[in-house]
Amino acid sequence: MKTIAMLLFATLMAAPAGSLYDFKINSLEGQSVDFSKYKGKTLLIVNTASKCGYTPQYKELQQLHEQFGSKVTILGFPANNFGAQEPGTNLEIKEFCSKNYGVSFQMFEKISVKGDDQHPLYAWLKEKTGQEPTWNFCKYLVKPDGTVKFFASKVKPTDAAITSEL
Repeated sequence: MKTIAMLLFATLMAAPAGSLYDFKINSLEGQSVDFSKYKGKTLLIVNTASKCGYTPQYKELQQLHEQFGSKVTILGFPANNFGAQEPGTNLEIKEFCSKNYGVSFQMFEKISVKGDDQHPLYAWLKEKTGQEPTWNFCKYLVKPDGTVKFFASKVKPTDAAITSEL
């Protein structure tokens, strides 16, 4: 029985969902967030880290959230895939983001964004764009029509390449 459950879990982790709106992922606080609530919205999905040269992008993500919140929903996904730059627990990440950047946009539990344990959301994003994160603070802009665009870490959240799409 345990083997069947483990096989089922591995299958679910490996197979991307049919739609972005099929996902249910826990927030940093441990509450399940049903992605169906994001239907019809433009999303900016970002893999984040607290100890990275790009960490100050939290400030611009928050600025984008405050200035363009009616046009784009920011979704942050802490990940420890690059240089072990997100070693904290979900609670530590929440406290860091709040204290240092006043983050009020939706943050999710720490996940893996690449590799054998890649979260199904990031497998779905990779399937849609052909690209997976190359470092912390890579961004995926998901439009209501289903188009998905990838932006590398060096592209700041408030860059015209992103804001012109809103």
